[in-house]
Order: sequence, then C-alpha cells, then structure tokens
Amino acid sequence: MSAEFHRLGFGEIHAISAAHRRGIDTLMEKVLSAFPKMQPDNSPDDTSIKVAIIGRPNVGKSTLVNRMLGYERVITYDQPGTTRDSIFIPFEREGQLYTLIDTAGVRRRTKVYETIEKFSVIKALQAIEAAHVVIMLLDAREGMTDQDANLLGNVLDAGRALVIAVNKWDGLDQSQREQVRYNLSRKLHFIDFAKIHYISALHGSGVGNLFGSVKAAWYAAHRQIKTPRLNQILQDAVMAHPPPLIRGRRVKLRYVHQGGHNPPLFVIHGNQVNSLRGAYKRYLINTFREAFALEGTPIGLEFKQSENPYEGRKNTLTPRQRKKRQRLMQHVKKKK
Repeated sequence: MSAEFHRLGFGEIHAISAAHRRGIDTLMEKVLSAFPKMQPDNSPDDTSIKVAIIGRPNVGKSTLVNRMLGYERVITYDQPGTTRDSIFIPFEREGQLYTLIDTAGVRRRTKVYETIEKFSVIKALQAIEAAHVVIMLLDAREGMTDQDANLLGNVLDAGRALVIAVNKWDGLDQSQREQVRYNLSRKLHFIDFAKIHYISALHGSGVGNLFGSVKAAWYAAHRQIKTPRLNQILQDAVMAHPPPLIRGRRVKLRYVHQGGHNPPLFVIHGNQVNSLRGAYKRYLINTFREAFALEGTPIGLEFKQSENPYEGRKNTLTPRQRKKRQRLMQHVKKKK
C-alpha cells in the first residue's frame, strides 16, 4: 500500500497504525531529531528556585507571571478560569535561576462543579508541594477571604516558605489602603514570618521587590545551622525564660540539633518535653527565628523525651543491705 505513495515522489514515507501504535515511535524520533535536547519545563535544573504563584481565580496570577518574566508568556484574560493547568517556566534573573509555576485559581470546594476544574485545583495544590517558595496573591479590593485562609493553611501544612503579595494596589485611595493594611495585620497574625508586598501586576509597581523576599525565604528554608550555635541559643533562651513547672517538676531542655530543612526542623531533647505548652513552644520558635534571621519560612519543632534507664527495674538489695535495713527498723521501733 505504501508503494503507491512512493510513486508520487513525496520522499521519506512512514507507514503507521494509530489504532495499534505501530510505527509511531519511529515517526516521532524522525520528527523530533531536528530539535535540540532540552530539559522539559516541569523538570527544571536542581539549582533553580521553584516559585509557585497561587490564589483565588482572577486575582492576577498569570499577569504577575508575565510581569516577572518581562514578556507575555502565559494567556491572561479578565475572566476567571483562564489558566487550567500548572505551567512551569524556567528563567534567569541577575545570575539566579528560577522556575515560576503559574497555577489555576482555587475556589471553594462547594463551588467547583466541572471535572476539569477539579483537576485544575489538584494541580494547583500539587504545585505547592513542588515549590520551594510560594507567592500567595491577594486581591486588594476584596481583602483577605476565607478561601485565602484555606490556601494559606495548605501552604503551612506543606511547610513551604511564603511571600504574600497584595495585587491591584494602584486602584485604591489612601483611606482604602490603610483599611486593607489594618485588616491584613489582624487576619494574618498567625503567619507573621511572611513578608507582605503591595503591588500592581498590571503596571509593574512593587513586582521587582518580590525577588529579594523570595531569595531570602529560600535561603532561610534551606539554611544549615551548626549544633553548638543552636545549643547556645537554646541555653540563653532557657536562662532568660525557664520552662514551666509540670506537676511540681520543671521541664528540662537538654540539647537541640537540626533535623531537616525546607522548612527548618529543630529537634529538642529533654525531660517532660511532651508536656510543654504551646506558648513556650512559640517562644522557642520566635527565639530561633530572631537569632538566625529565618525570614519567610515556617519553623518546625520536634521534642524527644529522654528515657529513664532505671524505669521498670526493681532495686534488689544485697544481703548486707537487708541486714542494715533490719537494724535501722529495730532502731526506729525502739524510739516509738
């Protein structure tokens, strides 16, 4: 059959069967042979900082991506739902490699009806896990919503470094801006470690400052801290504010070491540490954050209870100790 096409002088002809996938691999090797071998967008270089931009629909995520890149890379439109899949875009700025991840807007679960939107939400949540730093984009006109708080909860659960950007700032007057700042300070008190930027993705104001906060958050999340320095800070913190008494006995924090990064995890060993209250844990977190300038990243604490080597062991007296005990008991009885 293919011989008839050869007579027409078309040159190289590939006979394939799309239904049974015959000849497809050979055809694709021929088609792609002229293209240079490059890393795919979803497998960036390990040295790049992966930055996921998340938020509700129509807050300007794709516009911000284009502004950070400096050219129109992704499609933007003033209607929600334009972006359906997470798009990985590698680029370089001032010698630093980045990978921007443009995600689909995430609405409340009760408002998601279409199957394709459900997959878009899943991809957006997976982008949080894949990122080193997350830029949470808020709409200045709508302020902080419940859905924004849910998204921030996902970021904290994933332990990712965080930068908050408030978009569409140029459209507000001075009184509106003061009101937005007040509301954000009241609602974002639980993530006081994140830097807040007020930007306009459409006009570019404030966008360049995001890169400095992203690099600082990435560095803090991956910082390796030496154990002697950690223990010095712990001992200073304990001296300044000793741990509370638990059932008449004071909690003892013996030593600390770093157990991981992204986010930084500090493992503290001691006695009765499982009974330590949340207020003192927050005090330790704030102490470590201030001492090591861990800006933009959550900090994890893990406590290891020291084991009592004599727990469960019965003290067996020697014959000499038993005789001494009997003599002491007789002496006590005579006094009575």
